[in-house]
Amino acid sequence: MANSIFHSSIEGAQHGPKGLDDFLAFAKSSGAGGAQPSNYMLEASEDGTKFKSAEEIRSAFEKNGLRMDGISAHCPFWVHTSAWTGTRSGHPFIHGPNQDKSPSELEAFYEEYLLRLMDLMAELNIKILPMFWGVAFGWELASGYPWGFWAGGDFDLIKEGKERFVQKTAKLRAHANSLGMVLAHEIHPGTGAMCADEFNMLVDICDGDKCLGVNADPSHCWEGEDWETRFNKVGSRVYGCHVKNFTIHHGVPLRKMESDWHHRAMQFTDLATGDLNMTRYVELMMKVGYPKRYCETMGVDSAPLVVEAESNYRDGDATSADGIKYVQEHLCFPVQEGSFEDAMGA
Repeated sequence: MANSIFHSSIEGAQHGPKGLDDFLAFAKSSGAGGAQPSNYMLEASEDGTKFKSAEEIRSAFEKNGLRMDGISAHCPFWVHTSAWTGTRSGHPFIHGPNQDKSPSELEAFYEEYLLRLMDLMAELNIKILPMFWGVAFGWELASGYPWGFWAGGDFDLIKEGKERFVQKTAKLRAHANSLGMVLAHEIHPGTGAMCADEFNMLVDICDGDKCLGVNADPSHCWEGEDWETRFNKVGSRVYGCHVKNFTIHHGVPLRKMESDWHHRAMQFTDLATGDLNMTRYVELMMKVGYPKRYCETMGVDSAPLVVEAESNYRDGDATSADGIKYVQEHLCFPVQEGSFEDAMGA
């Protein structure tokens, strides 16, 4: 029988309180083949100024018999590119001693933090960094409301945003390129690129920078651009793959100001019962070349399908463990090596 080109994995951000050792033990006991810890799990100090050694991290993975599938660093990247706005919504991600820093101080701290994180990844021979850029174009454009007041007599928010993104990300992109690393942006509401066209715009304004990649996640395609359209448009830059599902409750405004997930229109679900067909999604990942691209970049023989299962109603650990099992049983299928027509008439 043909082998699968995928293995099951798990995202660590939702399991932060476990710490690295307990997270990896949970991943192993749940049946995962690999894991993608968050940057916070790799810290050796509460203020974010020190990371664990590469040897210590590698040893923790080896002890649990797990592949190291990447490091999730969405939060510090978002803070770095959003701090200029003065937002307080990033403070849950900001280290305690930094809570009162100015926007420029925060930007400087997290730029240096991310450069150090990339150096650690290089020691671990990890070449793909799942993340997302912050609101470089400002909250007015991030709102998505269809008014046209983006430019006037003395301002052009889109032009200013383009210049801001290029300038603020220059040092991070240069360092990633020097290490042969891909910064895999998760196209996501409230980030630097919220749809495929916006991501392709970032690539264009950065002169085709090869470090700009995509971390695919179909659960964020719920405002007009379906997941197939999105990932076909950016397919050649997909280097990461989250597996996550959602549902839309009709009659509830998608942009309702509601902090309780139970009352929101869009809600994440377990993998089996959401609105998305996860098998079709994985087939699209194969079509756009994700597994081959990942394996060649990382020098491995299978690509991770990274479970980021969340639920508004199910326990988080139970949802994740069930998601790992679902991926293993339904999405890591034997791959067709020819055509079903080849055997006809034999």
